[in-house]
Amino acid sequence: MKIFSKDRGFTLIELMIVVAIIGILSAVAIPKFSDMMEKAREGTTKGNIGAIKSAISIYYGDNNGIWPSDLTTTAGSSFHNYLDKIPPVKVRHKSGTGHTTLSGTLNRVEYTTAVPVLSNNGENDGWIYYSGEGNVWVYNSQTDLSGTCYSHYGYE
Repeated sequence: MKIFSKDRGFTLIELMIVVAIIGILSAVAIPKFSDMMEKAREGTTKGNIGAIKSAISIYYGDNNGIWPSDLTTTAGSSFHNYLDKIPPVKVRHKSGTGHTTLSGTLNRVEYTTAVPVLSNNGENDGWIYYSGEGNVWVYNSQTDLSGTCYSHYGYE
């Protein structure tokens, strides 16, 4: 009865097969993980736009049918009591031809007194607010992973 044998361990071919299997699995998993992270950012952005729209609606109800003129959340502003701070647009569109990668952190709000027309180049980042109807959009016309334009968030 042998307790220790010289035939222990893996052969080079067995190790190469294991490395090849790990490589194949990672080649499949990494893109899926990347898409999953972007879907989470898209969901967060949709939740953030819902929070902003809720605050705007409550302001509208409390102020006898008057939309906030701006979404300034600094102390002393009329909108500050409805939202502590403007949440960021979390989506980070993959850069492609003629498009930019969004920061995923910008909470800047552009203001307009007319229904906004978004450009097709997607060069904007942040939110856009139309005070005439109390509407807020993602200020970008690029599409998410499912082909929906970012500016349509909140209307789905």
